[in-house]
Amino acid sequence: MPPRRPNSPQRAILYFGLFVIVWWFLPFGIKLLQKRVFAEFQAPSLAGMSYLRDLQDYWVARAHTRSQLIELGMNLARLNAAYELRNQEFRHLENEVQRLEQILNLERPEGFRFEVARVAQRELNSWWHILILRKGSFHGIAPGQAVVFSGGVVGRIRDVHTYTSTVELISNRGFRVAAHIQGDTRPLQFQGAAMDGLAKPVGRVSNVPSDVRVASGGRVRLVSSSLGGSFPDGLTLGWVHYLETEPNGLFRIGDVILDERLLGLREVAVLIPIQPEN
Repeated sequence: MPPRRPNSPQRAILYFGLFVIVWWFLPFGIKLLQKRVFAEFQAPSLAGMSYLRDLQDYWVARAHTRSQLIELGMNLARLNAAYELRNQEFRHLENEVQRLEQILNLERPEGFRFEVARVAQRELNSWWHILILRKGSFHGIAPGQAVVFSGGVVGRIRDVHTYTSTVELISNRGFRVAAHIQGDTRPLQFQGAAMDGLAKPVGRVSNVPSDVRVASGGRVRLVSSSLGGSFPDGLTLGWVHYLETEPNGLFRIGDVILDERLLGLREVAVLIPIQPEN
């Protein structure tokens, strides 16, 4: 009798098993190369879908009535006027800082430039919280750089390709950064904690000194610390509403409520360090 040939489901399982075995024994360098090649191959489709969404939004805006457009224009004019006042105040404060630095002969701290990037895709499951941006190494973006928006910290650049980059969100369980409470310079540790039962992004603060208290019904602002390296000091991470004592009795811990806008960001800014001139 001729040997019995495996049917289609059996062949599929056999091929899959062979693929897993071959992949397991492949050198790490080849796996990394395949990952980068796949990311570069996938980038045009991600960017294309993002541009199509922008085009859809454009035609939706074109469908507004004249009265709606007039109202939107008036709201935009008010926002522009408010931002112009803030810019004037900022320029005044910056000039004052420069004047004091010259008087005290202080070295100017390292600065950043903003690279604005559109969000091409987001993944917000129970474990991994990441964004994929439409800009990459071609635009000066590198791993470890800070990502921010108007509400504070978004996350940190994790992987970079030529025209795309991946952001590890502040709510990701693997995200850790040095922090401190506004008005208190003692360093703390912040870690992402994904989402709570109400699907709100949350984090966790630890190593809080035992003398720090949060008033009942109040909250304190948790900000980034320059000790973390990637982030400048004072960027909003979130708000702490209560603290409890750790089992060791030495420090306190608590949940950090993050900005809900993290779940629907369309545009962010990457902080790229400015190299000092020689």
